[in-house]
Amino acid sequence: MREIRRFGSITEVIDLPNLTNIQISSYDAFLQRDVAAPMRAETGLQAAFKEIFPIDETERGRQTGLVLDFLEYTLQEPEFNPEECREKDLSYQAGLFAKLQLVHKDTGLIKEDQVFLGDLPLMTEDGSFVINGADRVIVSQIHRSPGVYFTGVAQGANRRLTASIIPMPKRGPWIEIEFDNSDVLWMKVNKRKFPFTLLLRVLGYGDEAIRALFQGYESLVDPTFEAEEASGITGDEALLRLFTVLRPGDPPKVEKAISYIHSLLADPRRYDLGDAGRYKLNDKLGLSFEQKTLLGYKDGTFVDYGLIPTLQYLVQLQAGTEGYGEDDIDHLGNRRIRTVGELVADQIRVGLGRMARGVRERMLLGNPDAATPQKLVNNRPIVAALREFFGRSQLSQFKDQVNPLSELRHKRRISALGPGGLTRERAGFDVRDVHRTHYGRICPIETPEGANIGLITSLASFSRVNPLGFIEAPYRRVEDGVVTPEVVYMTAHDEDRYIIAQANTPLEDDGRFATERIVARKLGDPVFVDPGGVDFMDVSPKQIISIPTALIPFLEHDDANRALMGSNMQSQAVPLIRSEAPFVGTGVEERVARDSGTAVLAEAAGTVTFVDATRVVVEGAKGIERAYELTRFQRSNQNTNLDQRPVVRIGQQVETGQVLADGPASEVGRLALGKNILIAVMPFDGYNFEDAIVLSERLVRDDAYTSVHIEKFEKEARDTKLGPEKITRDIPGLSEAALRDLDEDGVVRIGAELKQGDILVGHTSFKGEKDPTPEERLLRSIFGEKAREVKDTSLRVPPGDGGIVLRTVRFRRGDPGVELKPGVQEMVRVYVAQKRRLIEGDKLANRHGNKGVVAKILPPEDMPYLEDGTPVDLV
Repeated sequence: MREIRRFGSITEVIDLPNLTNIQISSYDAFLQRDVAAPMRAETGLQAAFKEIFPIDETERGRQTGLVLDFLEYTLQEPEFNPEECREKDLSYQAGLFAKLQLVHKDTGLIKEDQVFLGDLPLMTEDGSFVINGADRVIVSQIHRSPGVYFTGVAQGANRRLTASIIPMPKRGPWIEIEFDNSDVLWMKVNKRKFPFTLLLRVLGYGDEAIRALFQGYESLVDPTFEAEEASGITGDEALLRLFTVLRPGDPPKVEKAISYIHSLLADPRRYDLGDAGRYKLNDKLGLSFEQKTLLGYKDGTFVDYGLIPTLQYLVQLQAGTEGYGEDDIDHLGNRRIRTVGELVADQIRVGLGRMARGVRERMLLGNPDAATPQKLVNNRPIVAALREFFGRSQLSQFKDQVNPLSELRHKRRISALGPGGLTRERAGFDVRDVHRTHYGRICPIETPEGANIGLITSLASFSRVNPLGFIEAPYRRVEDGVVTPEVVYMTAHDEDRYIIAQANTPLEDDGRFATERIVARKLGDPVFVDPGGVDFMDVSPKQIISIPTALIPFLEHDDANRALMGSNMQSQAVPLIRSEAPFVGTGVEERVARDSGTAVLAEAAGTVTFVDATRVVVEGAKGIERAYELTRFQRSNQNTNLDQRPVVRIGQQVETGQVLADGPASEVGRLALGKNILIAVMPFDGYNFEDAIVLSERLVRDDAYTSVHIEKFEKEARDTKLGPEKITRDIPGLSEAALRDLDEDGVVRIGAELKQGDILVGHTSFKGEKDPTPEERLLRSIFGEKAREVKDTSLRVPPGDGGIVLRTVRFRRGDPGVELKPGVQEMVRVYVAQKRRLIEGDKLANRHGNKGVVAKILPPEDMPYLEDGTPVDLV
């Protein structure tokens, strides 16, 4: 093992956090699996149930006397582990049961049932899901936070101001309040426009009361009164007029109007600002209310919670009052992350809402006395909502498993696309651009180069997502010019209040600043301040960039465009059969190898008592042995080789968290994506013109860049109209040489070396035929069905493929846990490993975005050489 020397001039103050924590902690908080039912917080799955239940049929004015209420939910243990699910094309999931209580209000009778609501996918230890045998990742989504926003659009010499009140996605209408060119203040609900005074009259305000709300700014609301021309309208008249505007087709009735406006703005089940929205509203308007909605409905009247303060702020802003300002919608204090837990909770909520409608129908149509929770509940809407999300959502993606870095990067990805998000066509330059608040939160370098540029980004190395969904960055507190060890995580809005010094600012041994003037930043702009003026200090120079970017050594000397390419191309590197960690690293390589989930880590300290190619056994305290099974030659989603190799020996002492076995593309617990080779930068007779690369044959001969790829082949035996297909060795018209690698059942043997056209699975099916002649009928009656003609439909190695058979798996209908397509009686799956050497046309790249295609592979004697005669490996 190579000695690791650290040349960094800046000491790391805190370690990198767990790099997959954004996925794992979010889903754990959603499930609350380890929390006793009575102690569960009202978040995630628990909140979804509490929001939909209790279900009764009073809303339609007809009482059935039945109320279905939720008591608690439980999750079963999964039937199969993730490896078995991958093998059998199943989903790694657990049965979700809810304890429901049906109350007959007339008789007081209570019936309780455990109701099965469907299977809920579980997250694996590495932060991904197994759906239908394939690993998938739920990408976190960034969107505009719920809350209130004040924005302006320039119109000539003036600005047209708008206040937008945004609820949680699909949890109520957007409300817009805006001044028009004539200074009339309008409200829009569901894009329907009316004077703001109309809603205030519904809230019980008369002319004088409305004017009193805007005392000192009456001139700004006078145009609205003139436009309305309806002074003296009573509450009921305003209610009916508002209802007519919002529902132009319906006949206006007071009761109907109250019910509609209540459901639109005052019902917490249908209008929800969410925790983040309430926080934003309170923070912007200086309030402290806890309600979910803008309006309430108490004692037959509407009550305002946040609407009037919003109006007052907008009027003050229009008047140009000091201290009142517009919002920057691209500021990260105004954008939040919807992590996997929240996204799945939304789908559960959709499914439960559809299920509740079905329950109400059954309450109305069925016999109330015979009703039970089991009979009322149909779980199909929940199952369908989950299947739709995990199988087809834009945010549920096939896991990128090319190498450990690509896997980790996929889990830390943030997308502005997806349901309720932006589209590539609509997204302008501003939303894609790097914002000053990205500092320490979102990487300014790593993003795709195509149409998704700026819409798909990555979390910065040290950042984390808080419970409200806002991204926080860590800083060291500075008191009286002394940097303390205390680390504080701050959102972008919190950070705007402070002056923050860079991580490379020189310090004395006692934590004092070593210079009289400090380069710091305030609101993203550089400023020079005295040591006493600094509030916080960065924890690390790496905190502004993502993990793939942090793997680039001497990044500060790279052009940003090339650094972007280097970040992206590291994730495209295929794992080599002989991994080699870089001579010059950045110190992040070890964390990537550990946190990606591809390496095997010791769960407890102890002594290694057994090691072979497939397992490692560690004996811990009190003689307790832990066995670690290693993954050998498994196929990844991208057909690369997932292979774990032990790096410990018998008798070795290991600590908790120490690497016991390397995964793909890692060497002794460090990320190892490529090779350390000798490179000459020079023109070479035009062979390396335009980024072409000339390689030494030595690299091919020594298998320096050789990788293993695993292909999966399948063959099914179906029941057809002509008769059943067979998997068999008895194939007509083939020589014994063609069948030499098949076993007695017609399946290729493990270890067979195959080339294109060789048989993988022997398979026959009946030929389509006309009515048999009398002679054929006679033969058939003597010899049975064997006399019928069959054709060879065997599975063969496709052109260009080949390799060594790794393993074969056979599935038969009726086997435990096996689900085959309709009509399929049997299926054989064959895994073939192929060694791929470096050839002309392959792409090579370094970590700095320097890339090219291999144009020529030359013998070492034809390559340029050094002064001592050493030939170079690459030109």
